[in-house]
Amino acid sequence: MKISYNWLKQFVQIDKTPQELSLILTNVGLEVESVEKVQPVVGGLEGLVIGEVLTCVQHPNADRLRVTTVNVGGKENLQIVCGAPNVAAGQKVVVATVGTTVYPLEGDPFKIKESKIRGEVSQGMICAEDEIGLGKSHDGIMILSGDTEIGVLAKDHFKLNDDFVFEIGLTPNRADAASHLGVARDLAAYFRSEYEMPDLSAFKTDNENLVIPVEVEDAAVCPRYSSVTISGVSVTESPDWLKDKLKVIGLRPINNVVDITNYVLHGLGQPLHAFDADKIAGGKVIVKKVAEGTPFITLDYVERKLDADDLMICNAAAPMCIAGVFGGKTSGVDSETKNIFLESAYFNSVSVRKTAKRHGLKTDASFRFERGTDPEITVTALKYAALLIKEVAGGEISSSISDIYPNHIRPFEFEVSYTNINKLIGANIPSNEIKHIITALGITATSTSDDTLALRVPSFKVDVTRECDITEEVLRIYGYNNIEISSKVNASLSYSVKPEKENTHNTIADLLTANGYAEIMCNSLTKSAYSKNLDEAVFVLNPLSSDLNVMRQNLLMPALESVAYNQNRKNADVKFYEFGKTYHLINEKYVERPRLLLLISGAKQSEQWNQNSKAASFYNLKSAVDAIISRLGISGYQTDSLNDENFAYGLKYFRGDKTLVSFGAASKADRKVADVNAEVFYADFDWAGILDIVKKNKIVNKEISKYPQVRRDLSLLIDQAVTFDTLKSIAFKTDKKLIKEVGVFDVYVGDKLPEGKKSYALNFILQDEEQTLTDKQIENTMQKLIANLTQQAGAEIRK
Repeated sequence: MKISYNWLKQFVQIDKTPQELSLILTNVGLEVESVEKVQPVVGGLEGLVIGEVLTCVQHPNADRLRVTTVNVGGKENLQIVCGAPNVAAGQKVVVATVGTTVYPLEGDPFKIKESKIRGEVSQGMICAEDEIGLGKSHDGIMILSGDTEIGVLAKDHFKLNDDFVFEIGLTPNRADAASHLGVARDLAAYFRSEYEMPDLSAFKTDNENLVIPVEVEDAAVCPRYSSVTISGVSVTESPDWLKDKLKVIGLRPINNVVDITNYVLHGLGQPLHAFDADKIAGGKVIVKKVAEGTPFITLDYVERKLDADDLMICNAAAPMCIAGVFGGKTSGVDSETKNIFLESAYFNSVSVRKTAKRHGLKTDASFRFERGTDPEITVTALKYAALLIKEVAGGEISSSISDIYPNHIRPFEFEVSYTNINKLIGANIPSNEIKHIITALGITATSTSDDTLALRVPSFKVDVTRECDITEEVLRIYGYNNIEISSKVNASLSYSVKPEKENTHNTIADLLTANGYAEIMCNSLTKSAYSKNLDEAVFVLNPLSSDLNVMRQNLLMPALESVAYNQNRKNADVKFYEFGKTYHLINEKYVERPRLLLLISGAKQSEQWNQNSKAASFYNLKSAVDAIISRLGISGYQTDSLNDENFAYGLKYFRGDKTLVSFGAASKADRKVADVNAEVFYADFDWAGILDIVKKNKIVNKEISKYPQVRRDLSLLIDQAVTFDTLKSIAFKTDKKLIKEVGVFDVYVGDKLPEGKKSYALNFILQDEEQTLTDKQIENTMQKLIANLTQQAGAEIRK
């Protein structure tokens, strides 16, 4: 929402600078997101002065040019070459002096320099109105009246006042501040002063020559509808003061009548709509809902199908306007309009919100109606607009004010306690100060006891209905910054073991779920046929069946049952994870071990029209394992190949003698026992060991580097026994500071290579966090890297 600094001063006295006022507005709950200086004329006429043409003679070398002498109030007169046909001695003119930047209506700005034009010195420019943004004429220079004072700055002569626009991030609960008047009310309360309403004493009905009756069929959706007619208006371009007011807050002037409705809307916060009275068929206005699907063309020339719940402003034959949202094409005011029907209404906020959303319309009117306008200001706004229309468009008020308000909306009435207000705020604000703030906000407050106030909240404060709302009103005017922060903090100390198991569990569960894994929960009871070490098996004393006679010693076999179950039902592509426990009898003691299982089988992704289905591989599982390890912040672990009867092949990550995770392909024997034909890849995490490591982690925050990364690739021929981890380790040892990442993007083993050899294509990401890398630094690092890979891994660099 845009608020003009100069416009605000029409409602309340302000002796603060725009910058100071922006802080005050933010402190009272109207957060100022930006303050922008706005000039009515681009450039603000800076550097332009009023001068007098003393002499004007023919240019000796050009028929269409004149050489003039101009007095601009300085010590010396200026010689200016001018090509305007109407320039003559004795004229008062606008002069752009040397060094001034001129902003024409069309074309780019340009700076005035002392120059020679056809051999004659020119020390400035005598301006036409379109050259300085004051008009469209370019027939000749701008000639001012004879009594204009010489040497006066042009911006002072034309009375141009710079303005400042506050961009306010209005919260939904502050509908009362959606106008200059609303903001002024808060400022008046803050300054403990008064705000001024427009003077309506001159309003009177001139005649009753244009009475248009109004009928409201749904008073629940339109509780109040006020209107008046104005006849004999002249719809033209708005005066400069009105256009300037609207342009400052980003509105495009349309015509004097429509501009006045927008001016009142942003001034008082009450939306208005002007109809061409001669286009109201049947001479009657009906506020009602119309049939579902009724076509209606809005002001933007779009035909919309109306909903049965849309409230419409209609004439005797057809709809004219979507109430509170948007006008119709056929009933609006244009240059041919002579008579006006002016509407000022209060519509149900929910109804307007639904209608606006239904039709995808967002207007200044709907913005305010959706949040709740003031039902008591409709007539005030109507009178104000009628007086302004008479001022700028002429005409006569040709009817009494029609005000349909069958059920008056009562203000909220409730009691508040000084004690409760101070308790919520956390400070002891004197009672008289609280009462003064409340009344300064326009709320009627009557003391019923030493600690209690009976309040009557005005209708414009639609969101103030409870004691806590009043507390917020008091606090924002009193000042959040005036509430002292206590030096004493009361808190209950609680001790928890780090890391918090549930939080870590949920973090990894969320990660896996986000990557397409489904959580399974398998039975802890299983069949003894799955046990590979019956000496450690925990048998159930009274099993229900032979299939549930032992506690599981691993998570894999029950999970393979889930795979078989899904594959038998044509759901062969599975990605599972399970947090669970395994159970063991070791040295006559029962041991429970928390584990995490990951399992994938079938296709990596479902078949699509634009890509073939690909089978999941060991590397898909490895990426998930690495993601978990990385997410938990675990580093400094070693890698080795697996030699385990539970895996056909695989890897393990370990620290010392503790294995963190083992992962790879499930053995054929295990798949056969579970009746699973497809290949299965799984990972088995020691979750208890993982938690022991995580609790020792230290969180370190660091800024993202401002300097770019560089990528370099190398193709290596190496022995098949050399692993990627070996190459990666060599790379990081070469330069820990600059080498950030090492990746492999191609592996080739084939008959075109020497026996026992393989080809690796590696990429290296280099970055200096303190400066941009130079070509020399990059080249030095790569040469060291090549040397180390050659010496330590026996690599041959392929060109």
